[in-house]
Amino acid sequence: MSATVNPAVEAVIARVRQTYGSWRRDTTVAQMRADWDALFNASGDERVDPVDADGVPCQWITAPGAREDRVIVYFHGGGFQVGSLASHRELMARVSAAAMTRVLGVGYRLAPEHRYPAALDDALAAWHWLRSQGVPVERIALAGDSAGGGLALSLLLALQARGEPLPAAFWGLSAWTDLTASGASYETRTTLDPIHQRLMIVAMARNYLGREGDAKDPLASPLFATPAQLGTLPPMLLQVGERETVVSDSEDFTRKARAAGAQAELQVWPGMIHVFQQFPAELLEARNALAAGGQFLAAQFDATLNRKTSP
Repeated sequence: MSATVNPAVEAVIARVRQTYGSWRRDTTVAQMRADWDALFNASGDERVDPVDADGVPCQWITAPGAREDRVIVYFHGGGFQVGSLASHRELMARVSAAAMTRVLGVGYRLAPEHRYPAALDDALAAWHWLRSQGVPVERIALAGDSAGGGLALSLLLALQARGEPLPAAFWGLSAWTDLTASGASYETRTTLDPIHQRLMIVAMARNYLGREGDAKDPLASPLFATPAQLGTLPPMLLQVGERETVVSDSEDFTRKARAAGAQAELQVWPGMIHVFQQFPAELLEARNALAAGGQFLAAQFDATLNRKTSP
């Protein structure tokens, strides 16, 4: 693991900690969400078009020159409790620019007001709305960061269980695949991760699932999907920072998916933190990771469409 201190990463950590550090036991969820949104300021030239996807608030995010005949459905992170279309607007715009494809950001419901499976229900509703617009599955990819990455994988498993066709590809950014927080990295990365420790992860999972929720349900924790479920998933790219306590979520999921026969690529970025891609202005690694993810999705779109049109 990298031992060199990266001043740019440390500056990002200090900014995030300033937000976390302002929260106390009596800080309301509404205040936490407002603080998290304020941490990220989108200032690009992307086009933003709000849309109601059968009751789910969504946004079309289109970078200049991006294709509109392909769609990346994006699910934001935030532990299912914070995060929004506002906090992730810049990241979604960067995803759109990297893949040169428009993005549909999904504003799914959050806990504790709306516990599992509300977020998954909204993901399914947004998916079915998009399909009702006539967009074929080979022109759709899924992406998401942290809890949103896990939610995107849960959506794939839910579609599979319903016998519905799956999209062309998946790109996960520090995807949260294991709500039991049982991976080895929750111990081995404890001193390296400046923000996310196991107790916090477990608390967020409990808040999302409620008392009746099962953290080993594959529709909540995709890591626990069976080989039969994993083997038929579309090509996947999982990116994760080397310093994350949740690095095992990507490593273990990738290993299980590959063993089941799925195409899954893992990129562990040296010295990086949780969802480092959300800081492209500060981190060269964020810009490079976004470029790699965009290239992956563009290649998968091309490959899927070529197979579709081959005689």
